[in-house]
Amino acid sequence: MAAGGGGFEDPSAEVLAEAAAAFGLLASAARLHIVWALAQGESDVTGLAERVGGALPAVSQHLTKLKLAGLVRSRREGRRQVYFVDDADVVTVVRLVVGQLADRAERTSVSVRRLRGL
Repeated sequence: MAAGGGGFEDPSAEVLAEAAAAFGLLASAARLHIVWALAQGESDVTGLAERVGGALPAVSQHLTKLKLAGLVRSRREGRRQVYFVDDADVVTVVRLVVGQLADRAERTSVSVRRLRGL
């Protein structure tokens, strides 16, 4: 690994590829919404479908992809499969990015309303 600007070591090609794959999965608004919802607390597929407004089969497919990537885990509770994110770093990244964008959108909306005199 080569040293980059600021003295940080550049990650290996394997680490960068893995990060790119994880970010690629989160590039889907539907999957990002699912991870956001699971960062707030665990849920089964029916609850997630209701919360994110997706069809049950589509949400199930998204969950499968997220599980294969290691971003989401599940456990069986009786007849239900309960999904959760137990990686604090994934939760932090999702909350940070989504939270910052939501704050930015709110500030822009307030500025536009002020300009319009609303």
